Amino acid sequence: MVALAPVASQPDPLEGWSLPAWTYDDPDFFRAEQEKVFAASWQVVCHVSDVPGQGDWHALEFLGESIIVVRGEDGQVRAFTNVCRHRGSRIVDGASGCAKKLVCPYHAWTYSLDGRLTGVPQKSDYPGLDTSRHGLTPVDMEIWRGFIFIRLAGGGPSVADMMAPYDAQVEPYRFEDLRALGRVTLRPRPVNWKNVADNYSDGLHIPVAHPGLTRLFGRSYGVEAEEEVDRMWGDLVERPSANWSERLYQTLLPSVPHLPEANQKRWLYFKLWPNVAFDIYPDQVDFMQFLPISPTETLIREISYVLPDDRREMKAARYLNWRINREVNAEDTALIARVQDGMRSRSFSIGPLGESEVCLRSFCRRMRALIPEARREERPAAGWSI
Repeated sequence: MVALAPVASQPDPLEGWSLPAWTYDDPDFFRAEQEKVFAASWQVVCHVSDVPGQGDWHALEFLGESIIVVRGEDGQVRAFTNVCRHRGSRIVDGASGCAKKLVCPYHAWTYSLDGRLTGVPQKSDYPGLDTSRHGLTPVDMEIWRGFIFIRLAGGGPSVADMMAPYDAQVEPYRFEDLRALGRVTLRPRPVNWKNVADNYSDGLHIPVAHPGLTRLFGRSYGVEAEEEVDRMWGDLVERPSANWSERLYQTLLPSVPHLPEANQKRWLYFKLWPNVAFDIYPDQVDFMQFLPISPTETLIREISYVLPDDRREMKAARYLNWRINREVNAEDTALIARVQDGMRSRSFSIGPLGESEVCLRSFCRRMRALIPEARREERPAAGWSI
């Protein structure tokens, strides 16, 4: 089937249809996504509280790049590629650490915490070397409500602009004062990243595949889509759940004084284009990323953050939240695997999206605009993205 192109002033014939199945495992499409979708996307690295002191750093592996954010001697946080300007060696290893200086383990080229090249062994071997031009390569960075975001290429709105329609809803949660609860968890999944993103913003599967959430929310689960952000939400019902973890969570979750009454029992979800999500609960805030590894591999990166609260009820609620969502994650893991497997069938190409599936419709619309080949129902010949 040839690509269906929209005609000016006429409805797009593909509006209301999913992306074709071939885009969920095609190497060429994956390469196109890396350049046209992800290079200019904002990715969360950590919270400012994760790099509290001079020399504290956190790293993010993304699209073959290693990015570090580090707090300098002046107290400022900066972002750089984790690459020595001499021979391209990675400088630091691991997910986090603390250093007085950033020293390359290959030839000991040394950089200050603000990225300046300050030490070159046997400097006389490099006549004419202008050290001021060989500091660490900076990366675009934005701190939004305490969370540190980076992007590899410029262009597009800021994180603050993306979240502007919902800023008033987020403000009461005091993101700036959050502290990490535990460590970053990495969960590999043998599926395309879009299957994870689709599932996250899909509201129709909640009453079908998540009995626990259905017991907690009843019929209150809702979804909506802005240009840059999807929002989902559910309000805890008063009826005690038959499941003990859910029932205790309903009972023990204490009042949170800084939250409006309407938010005391609300679970709130935001997905920022294209792959960063915040799960916001009265008791904690989680971030989650769906990092693309290959056409059929995704790494889910996540961690929980909380405000200081020593109440026993709050500690219990956070533990019960983890138990509830552990089951939800297991259910979602099975769902996305089923979809990835089903998409391999020659019998399936595209599927209809209901009018209530506003987030998926918005996602498909944007993907087709960025990568026009997504308008083709059948897989193009290999090599089209090169």
